[in-house]
Amino acid sequence: QVQLVESGGGSVQTGGSLALSCVAAKLTYSSNCMGWFRQAPGKEREGVAAILLRGDDTAYADAVKGRFTISRDNAKTTLYVQVNSLKTEDTGVYYCVTGYNSNWWGEFAYWGQGTQVTVS
Repeated sequence: QVQLVESGGGSVQTGGSLALSCVAAKLTYSSNCMGWFRQAPGKEREGVAAILLRGDDTAYADAVKGRFTISRDNAKTTLYVQVNSLKTEDTGVYYCVTGYNSNWWGEFAYWGQGTQVTVS
């Protein structure tokens, strides 16, 4: 069973930065993508950043372009997202995801437990 464990969340002031990490275990060869989703209070989950596991193509939601940077290590066991210039609307639970998708924001099979980001 694929395991994803996020860390790095916290409380920051507007304009601050955080570095989120996700350690992945037991990834399957069928997974072609990893990414970050978030869920703000009272809102649906939304994809914010994603990266292919083979190649380096990345994708970002319009709301975070220029502020978030997704990356992974060469062993593909750890996923990162550097989040800068944080806004109050970035508040939410951030989830690490992986699976096979033919589009960036499709249904991911595997989700971590999430890490809370609070911007005030």
